[in-house]
Amino acid sequence: MAAKIPATVVTGFLGAGKTTLIRHMLDHANGKRIALIINEFGDLGVDGDILKGCGDATCSEDDIMELSNGCICCTVADEFIPTMEKLLARDTPPDHIVIETSGLALPQPLVRAFNWPGISTKVTVDGVVTVVDGKAVTDGRFAHDVAAVDAQRAQDDNLDHETPLSELFEDQIACADMIVVNKSDLLDTAQVDHLLAVLKADARKGVQVVKATMGALPVSVLLGQGVGAENDLAARHEVHHHHHDDDDDHHDHEHEHGHDEFQSFVVTRSEVGDATAFAQQVADVIRKHDILRLKGFAAVTGKPMRLTLQAVGPRVDTYFDQPFADGNRQTRLVVIGAAGLDQAAIEAALIA
Repeated sequence: MAAKIPATVVTGFLGAGKTTLIRHMLDHANGKRIALIINEFGDLGVDGDILKGCGDATCSEDDIMELSNGCICCTVADEFIPTMEKLLARDTPPDHIVIETSGLALPQPLVRAFNWPGISTKVTVDGVVTVVDGKAVTDGRFAHDVAAVDAQRAQDDNLDHETPLSELFEDQIACADMIVVNKSDLLDTAQVDHLLAVLKADARKGVQVVKATMGALPVSVLLGQGVGAENDLAARHEVHHHHHDDDDDHHDHEHEHGHDEFQSFVVTRSEVGDATAFAQQVADVIRKHDILRLKGFAAVTGKPMRLTLQAVGPRVDTYFDQPFADGNRQTRLVVIGAAGLDQAAIEAALIA
């Protein structure tokens, strides 16, 4: 059976910077062909117009599909499923699908839709990325313009207009596999550190919380989480049921790349003696050094196949995939984390 196409769900309040984050992702996709599904609402959304400017082979205009008949979590059957089926029926399917939800959409119903027949065998939810307006949350608000959010909510008679914004925020945090604190440049160091700690405490165990400016995060951080979120719905509880509306991200600024906020390096070592023990060793190193992502291949003594490792936070997934192509039985691991990782200590711990 062909491998499932990974899909990343990007959620977060109006103005948090979801579209800016996606645009930066497209600009630095390194040849990965990405298809976008954007949830607009009526004539208010501008995300599609912003993103259609990407214009190269990474994401052509045909690779951008817009859902404009209401919040995606209310139009799953009518719009989202047919759109996905159309995308999957292409002669050349995308390498990765990115779905930007409207500003007040529940991510949970969308993730649940990936269990639908015809979709479940072909696509998996690589991860749910929740974008947070760091300045707004620090100031005690959940969006840059709360009045605009409330005005947009009032336009849809299907919504629960009595639900506090705080509960909508909790839903988006509860479903996240990664939380991006955007606009961190508008906060001082103490404020950023405090917000990161609070969000990490509120999120599910193992959820990564990172900071960003103008949504500038490496593609290797955002994509490739391999979570399979559709199989873990019970842990992504909804605080309540229906509420949502549109997301306009008007911040079409020059992108500050911000990749110097992160560092990555490769650790090479000889064969490992035991696959299970090595996976535990990797998990211990990740916890001790707060590593964001670790991935690579290991040669295990007595095993002809290479061991693939994928780690997001302390969760390490491993499987034997194929023989070493060149016969070079070497263990190579890519370590990714926030700038300031103790590379020497991490290398020593992984080689030990």
